[in-house]
Amino acid sequence: MTTIDTFDFKNKKALIRVDFNVPLNENFEVTDDTRIRAAAPTVEKILKDGGAVILMSHLGRPQAKEDKFSLKHIVSKVSEILNTPVKFVADSVGPAALEASENLQMGEVLLLENLRFYKEETDGDSDFAEELAKHADIYVNDAFGTAHRNHASTAVIADFFDQKCFGFLLAKEIESLDKVLHSKKRPVTAIIGGAKVSSKITVIENILDKIDNLIIGGGMVFTFIRAQGGSIGNSLVEEEYEKTALDILKKAKKKEVNVYLPVDCIVADKFSADANLHVEEVGKISEPWMGLDIGPETIKIFSKVIKDSAIILWNGPMGVFEFDNFSGGTKAIGVAVSEATKAGAYSLVGGGDSVAAVKKFGMEDKVSYISTGGGAMLEMLEGKTLPGIAAIQKNQSK
Repeated sequence: MTTIDTFDFKNKKALIRVDFNVPLNENFEVTDDTRIRAAAPTVEKILKDGGAVILMSHLGRPQAKEDKFSLKHIVSKVSEILNTPVKFVADSVGPAALEASENLQMGEVLLLENLRFYKEETDGDSDFAEELAKHADIYVNDAFGTAHRNHASTAVIADFFDQKCFGFLLAKEIESLDKVLHSKKRPVTAIIGGAKVSSKITVIENILDKIDNLIIGGGMVFTFIRAQGGSIGNSLVEEEYEKTALDILKKAKKKEVNVYLPVDCIVADKFSADANLHVEEVGKISEPWMGLDIGPETIKIFSKVIKDSAIILWNGPMGVFEFDNFSGGTKAIGVAVSEATKAGAYSLVGGGDSVAAVKKFGMEDKVSYISTGGGAMLEMLEGKTLPGIAAIQKNQSK
C-alpha cells in the first residue's frame, strides 16, 4: 500500500482530498472537528518535509454556489488545528484558483472552495478532474468518507498524476478493516445493529466467512423473530425480508457461525422518549407494545460473547439510544466492547449511529479504532472495491 511515507515532499505541492464535511451551527461555527483533526497528521508530514499543501473537500449537498456551504466558514478552525495560517480561494478550478496554488510557497496551506459547487465533481467529469490536477505535483487521497464515490476528486483525478498515494487516515482505515476481515486471531465477533435488515444484508452475507459470532440488535431483530414465528406486537418489521432473514440464519449455521439474537427486550407503548415501558420476552410481544431496546438478559449474553472475543466489529446500535430510556442496551454493549479492548481485543467501530453512540457515552478512547466513513466502511464490508482506493492502487508502478 503506497502511503505518504513513501514520498519526500520537499519542494513539492501536494493536492489532498480531505473529508471536511463537518457540521456547522447557525453562526457557521464548526460543532464537531473530528474529521479535520483526523486529516492533520497527513498535512503536517508534508509541511515538515518542506512541501506545500492544497486542500480540497466538499461540504453538505449544495444545489448551487450557496454561501452557507462555503468552505470559507471553516478556514479559522482548520488554521487552528493545523497551527498554521490557511489561505482560501473562492473557486476550485479556473484562473483565480490556479493563481492561488501557483503563488503558494513551500510550508503554506491553501484551501479550495467546496468541490460540490461544481456539478462536474459528482458527475465524475474528466475535464474537471484534469483542471483540479493542475494545482499540484502529487495527489494524496485522505478522504475515506468519500472513497466509495466515483467522483472527480476521489477517483477520476488519480489518472492525471504519476505520483499518488494514500494519506495516513485512509491508510489506517484500510488497515483497520483488513485486521477485522482477515484476522488470524479468533474468535471474531460482529455486532450488527440498526433499524433495517435490508440495509445490512450484503454486509452480513459477506462477513459470514470471516467471523465466529454474529450478534444482531436494533429494529432489524424483529424481522428475524417474526420470520421464526414469534409475536412482535407493533415492533418494526420488514415482512418482505423475512425469507432473507431465515436464509441468513441457515447460511450462518452451515458456516458454523454462532448467531445471537435478543432473548428479551424493553418494550414501549409508543415511539417516544416518555413512553410507558417494561421488559418482555422477545417473540411474545403483544400490541400495542413495540421493542425499542435489548433487555437485561440479552445484555448479559451479548456482553459475555464480546468479552471472550479477540476481534470485534461494531456497526449499528442495539436500540433507540437517542432516547435515554432506551439507550441502556447500546451503552452496555459499548462498555463490553471497551472492556474487551482493555483486555487485549481489537475493536473497530463504524457507521454513523455506532460512532454517535460511542461519542455520546464518552467511549472514543476506549475502542481500538473509530471509522470516519459510514457508507464507505459498509461497502468495504460488503466486499466491494471502492473507486477512491482502486484509483490510487492502479498503475502504482508508474
